Amino acid sequence: MAAASPAIDTRSISSLPAMFFEQAERHSHRPFLWTKRDNNYQSLSWSEVRNQIIALANGLIDIGVNSGDRVMLVAENRPEWLISDIAIMSVGAVTVPAYTSNTAVNHLHILNDSGARTAIVSTASMAKPLITAAVEANHKVQVVLIQGDETAIESEIDVKTWQDLISRGTGKSIPSSVGAARREDLCCLIYTSGTAGLPKGVMLSHGAILCNCYGATDLVETLGIENEVFLCFLPLAHAYEHLCGVFFPTTLGAEIYYAERLETLSTNMLEARPTIMTAVPRLYETMRQRILQGLKRQGSARQRLFYAALEIGKKRYECPKALTLYERFLDIFLERLVRDAVRKRFGGRLKAIISGGAPLNYGVGLFFTALGLPLLQGYGQTEAAPLISANPPKRVKLRTVGPPVKGVDTKIAEDGEILVRGEMVMKGYWNDPDSTIATVDENGWLHTGDIGHLDKDGYLEITDRKKDIIVNSSGQNISPQRVEGVLCLEECIEQAMVFGDQMPYLTGLIVPAQDFIEDWSKAHDCRPELEFLVANEDFKEYISKSVGRACENLRVFEKVRKHIIATHTFTSENGQLTPTLKIRRHAILREFQTELEALY
Repeated sequence: MAAASPAIDTRSISSLPAMFFEQAERHSHRPFLWTKRDNNYQSLSWSEVRNQIIALANGLIDIGVNSGDRVMLVAENRPEWLISDIAIMSVGAVTVPAYTSNTAVNHLHILNDSGARTAIVSTASMAKPLITAAVEANHKVQVVLIQGDETAIESEIDVKTWQDLISRGTGKSIPSSVGAARREDLCCLIYTSGTAGLPKGVMLSHGAILCNCYGATDLVETLGIENEVFLCFLPLAHAYEHLCGVFFPTTLGAEIYYAERLETLSTNMLEARPTIMTAVPRLYETMRQRILQGLKRQGSARQRLFYAALEIGKKRYECPKALTLYERFLDIFLERLVRDAVRKRFGGRLKAIISGGAPLNYGVGLFFTALGLPLLQGYGQTEAAPLISANPPKRVKLRTVGPPVKGVDTKIAEDGEILVRGEMVMKGYWNDPDSTIATVDENGWLHTGDIGHLDKDGYLEITDRKKDIIVNSSGQNISPQRVEGVLCLEECIEQAMVFGDQMPYLTGLIVPAQDFIEDWSKAHDCRPELEFLVANEDFKEYISKSVGRACENLRVFEKVRKHIIATHTFTSENGQLTPTLKIRRHAILREFQTELEALY
């Protein structure tokens, strides 16, 4: 008789904590969460994690956290993140994840908007901007410190320790609120940038994420689900990793390894040996670069074999019938000699690598596919919890984001916009009914803001973005208007346009203010024309310092790393401004895109 699948059918589960506790009962003493201690990975079993979740949940109740309360969570990827997330939900409260890179200003907006009166934070150093925000918040905030001594934080804010809450709740039973929770109940608020610039809280229900788990499980079932291992390294505050680094592995009864940091990812991959890998395009771009750079240090014979494997692999994907008999035999030889070696760099056990969070370059996908690592591109957004579609492992079309996963209905509007419907759609934007109505219509269709079409096989191909949001290659959503507005606060900057869709960081196009040009030119005895000044090193340095100063209070991924100076202003006469004085990005890019791309 075949062994029962370690995965769970999420269609009949009432809540995310209910799913966890059922899986913990099934897998009990098996290892679940792995983290580095004393330079070695050590595990917590399902039952150990279960006990900590129960203790923390009861500790939260003891300090006054009630059903429906919002609890902010600021921590790097570690076991305590997952434990906190599920403990908060076990109380019937709502998790509000926040990026560890957030400034005090970012934290203050989320605290005030969400109304979170409790915040769990990882370390004393990470607590500093949070404490600064908590002091200025519109309401009283208490802080729970995961690691370190609360006496190290000098503030009037009430700071408690993780261990204190665990001690308060040890020996108690699962909160009754777990049994009372329903799929339609709110479980988390994930903040994402909106068109107005301020992050908006996306309200996700238990059912939305459980629906995603069902679709994702169905997607990978053809690979065979058994003893799966995930390596968690993307920020867990991101909706993509919240699914793929917490609840999807839980659904599969998988083990989760926490990477130490991005710089150690290659080493951690060899240690964890993941079976399924989920990442954003930027990571695959970097890995491709590293593989090719490492190849340069190899001998000419190894280089020839590698490129032969790459070219035949590409040909096998794009036109398999064109392979000659010699190429088919050579392909078998290269499979063992080259592709096995590449797979070993990823731990040697990967069944598939999945790309999401931002559009994937076709060449990058083809590179890994040709080298024996099938790359499955998917598509989603925070408002859909986030999974909408993905390529099935056995039927990959690299130029598409695959068909909608189970549980997702899709249609194309008359203007080409992709609309989706299903349990995974958000309940709305927190405290923003107008934006909610504009995004989810009365029939439950989520207007994605993306333009595309379904091909003859039902695969979704995205051709454009209707909404004006930059998604960098790490999957971060960035409001360009917000960054541009900050830049234009500098007295020497009149106009700005930021660039960086599918790129690793933001770059900018800066138009200096005319008054500043005239004053600076007089002071430096120069001609007051931009065409001349863009070649003046002192002028360029002044603008650079202003850009850097403007970016000081922006989040890391919002900072403009490099820029160029435009030789003229944007006007409605040259077609680079609308009649209402908004910049026309496509018109500006027609002139400056080549120069901006050269900055990378």
